[in-house]
Amino acid sequence: MYDDDGPDQLRWVRPADLARTTGGSKARRRCVAAVPVRARLVAVVAASLLAGGCGMLDDPVKYRWDSRAEFSSCGEVSLAQGEKMQKQAVREIVCLRRALKSGEGAELKVSYPTVEGDPIREYYRLTPQARLEVYTDSTDDRYSDQKWSFVECHSSEWLAEISCDQ
Repeated sequence: MYDDDGPDQLRWVRPADLARTTGGSKARRRCVAAVPVRARLVAVVAASLLAGGCGMLDDPVKYRWDSRAEFSSCGEVSLAQGEKMQKQAVREIVCLRRALKSGEGAELKVSYPTVEGDPIREYYRLTPQARLEVYTDSTDDRYSDQKWSFVECHSSEWLAEISCDQ
């Protein structure tokens, strides 16, 4: 801190001078001086935690999935290594076809392992406009970018394979 003795003179204010000018004891000054340091430390920690948490929120595809208007569920399918959805999810595919014919929306969750065994989750979302949206959650696949991805089909050709060309 500086004390202004004159227009051109600056001098250093010693702690003893500060005690005289503020009327506080050394212990009180230390406590008062520590509050801003603690406040700054808390602010830095809070900002770090917030920034770290925001890293999880900056996936726009996951945000889009989480904030969607939900449609009726056609269930969940869990495929083992090498299993084909067309053979293991016959009932669920029929549910999607029924929704397509009736002009309603529907959703189906499909889980399957990668070659290395990491789980992948795909969410098939049929809109009332007959578009198929496929959201893929690769966050647990350690050999991927660990993000969500999205692809959309605008024709009913997807029914043969239940997938969209990417």
